[in-house]
Amino acid sequence: MASHGTGGPTGFIDTIEETLIAALLGAMTLVTFANVLARFFDIWGGNVLWALEATVFMFGWLVLLGASYAVKKNAHLGVDALVNIMPPAGRKVMGLVAVSACLVFSLLLLKGCYDYWAVFADLPPTSGRWFPTGFNFDARSQSFYEVDDVPMLPFLTFLEGAINYGDEYEKLPKVVPYLVLPLSAALLLLRFTQAAFRILNGTQDRLVASHELDEDDIEDAANRADEEKV
Repeated sequence: MASHGTGGPTGFIDTIEETLIAALLGAMTLVTFANVLARFFDIWGGNVLWALEATVFMFGWLVLLGASYAVKKNAHLGVDALVNIMPPAGRKVMGLVAVSACLVFSLLLLKGCYDYWAVFADLPPTSGRWFPTGFNFDARSQSFYEVDDVPMLPFLTFLEGAINYGDEYEKLPKVVPYLVLPLSAALLLLRFTQAAFRILNGTQDRLVASHELDEDDIEDAANRADEEKV
């Protein structure tokens, strides 16, 4: 399977994606560590009340963004016993069938994610059961919904006038943490589209990495670790 770069017009998106994933990992570590200190030394009331909820939200962002990132890096596992015995033309056909199914799934996921998030953003969800047929402007806004523990962040107070009709938020509005739903679905659609073009132009012959490739990567990592110990 040929390697591929991440340059081109999506390079900026790639940078944001990788930076956000790294920032989420760092923030989760800091919040969890602060909560441990608070309990051990009995500071900040012995507990950071919003730490657990914030960590859960960040973990959700990490997982959902990581799904599209893994597609970009060919990090998802796949069973390729049948693909390996096929000629190049057959592998290309199988790759296109697989990526077509993933594109349909991504479109359905994007619609569902947007419809779920839209009401929290005071936006109309789409109409249609499977694919968008328009917008449902009769849907009831749920922009006043808040999370349980995470306090409102000062730099997000503009949301009060933008989507909550001037009413103040005591806690973080759900529109903020749930934004990852349509965002991750859109990124997943983008990554599968990129994979489809790579399969079409012959720079990639399958949608996901094989078990053999991943085992080789693991073995190489183990060898490097042994060399560093020596």
